[in-house]
Amino acid sequence: MTRRAATVWFGSLLLLATAAWASAGDVGPPNPGPAPGTAEALEARLRAGPSVADLVAYAYESNPKIRAARQEWRAVVEQYRVTTAYPDPQLSFTYFPSPIETRLGPQDWNATLSQLIPFPGRLTRAGELVEADARIARLSLDRAVRDVIVKVRESVHELVYIRDARRVAAQNQELLDHLRKVGETAYGRDRATLLDVVKAQSQSGQLQYDVLLLEELEQTERAQLNALLDRPPDATIGPLPNLPVRPLAYTLDEIYELARQNQEEIRIADTRIRRAETDVELARFRNYPDFKIGVFYAGIGNPDVSNPPADAGDDALGIQAGVTIPLWFGKNRGRIAKAAAQAEAARARRRAVVNDTYAGIRALYFRLNNARRLIQLYGEQLVPEAARSLEIAETWFREGQGSFSDFVETESVWYNFQLALARARADHGKFLARLERLAGRSLTERGGAPDADVPEEGAR
Repeated sequence: MTRRAATVWFGSLLLLATAAWASAGDVGPPNPGPAPGTAEALEARLRAGPSVADLVAYAYESNPKIRAARQEWRAVVEQYRVTTAYPDPQLSFTYFPSPIETRLGPQDWNATLSQLIPFPGRLTRAGELVEADARIARLSLDRAVRDVIVKVRESVHELVYIRDARRVAAQNQELLDHLRKVGETAYGRDRATLLDVVKAQSQSGQLQYDVLLLEELEQTERAQLNALLDRPPDATIGPLPNLPVRPLAYTLDEIYELARQNQEEIRIADTRIRRAETDVELARFRNYPDFKIGVFYAGIGNPDVSNPPADAGDDALGIQAGVTIPLWFGKNRGRIAKAAAQAEAARARRRAVVNDTYAGIRALYFRLNNARRLIQLYGEQLVPEAARSLEIAETWFREGQGSFSDFVETESVWYNFQLALARARADHGKFLARLERLAGRSLTERGGAPDADVPEEGAR
């Protein structure tokens, strides 16, 4: 190999390698950065008595579904550099056990270095597809975060309800124990029948069962909340704050519009439409030819002749150029038609997502308003009236104007109304969380996006 030929050969190799590495440089969407830290700093507050914000922050740091969605987004972002890079260059080497005789001498070996260059614009369109995938992955991460937050809020409201119910059941258990003793005393004085005493004892037994059932329900719900926080099932969750009942600050039509702008499923559907339209453009680019350039080098030995030519033994160097021929027009048309059909399907799916979202909003809006009406009914009317009726029944019984059975029945009504009020408050909070999930923001205050479950004083 002559020095000149070797210089050209290795220079060409370096040039092709540099072009390939440059095309795969650090370009494209920004790196999402490291995942948030752990939630160890919040553990003490969770045991002492967390706010809803503490639980949400802990879930954001620790929930496995959020971590998985975050890493999936990172993976798609890194895919950009892979997709927009040139194909790897190809290096092939051939050795001839029986050298091929040429005018300059026997050809002992040859090597070829080549690089495929896609049609200009194809890699750009492919990169736009990955950018759309990255936006979808980011929206999927936002959706995972919002879904987990909604589940945390629902679990908090359910746990608050169970603890409220336990408190109400314990208070009524004390009252019924007192009533049972009063009934037994009245029975001894012929002021109550045996049936009255048995009814009081039966009510007391039912309350004992309710207390036991509520204890087990609290353990189950605590395990559900701890699962969202990636904690052991029986990990302690301290007293929870009183959760206010906040009215909606938006009308139904405004909620529809908020969902259209903010809801992740709708935004993902919009991005998929744009991705499908880009895929149509890429399908057209795939019908254009690819180019290929390369360098050929052959090692030539010295000829075994009496009068060798002046350039005998010089190695051979050649430059290659090629192009693919998109000859099969049916395949090309099919590729474009397929992409166009997928774009139309994306538009139809987007419409279905919008319809499902609006239907879900309407159903939750009704259930939320119904829960609010039940809160007003029980909190402002039925529970106070039942409490007054209980006082009247006790007074009448002590004065001999009412029966002991009426006294017990009134206490049972008061107990059930208290449970119904607690249930309505919990349902209101859960339906509000779900409605805000569809709207994509808080619905209790205009302007900002505050936490809808800001705690008040007191704990359960």
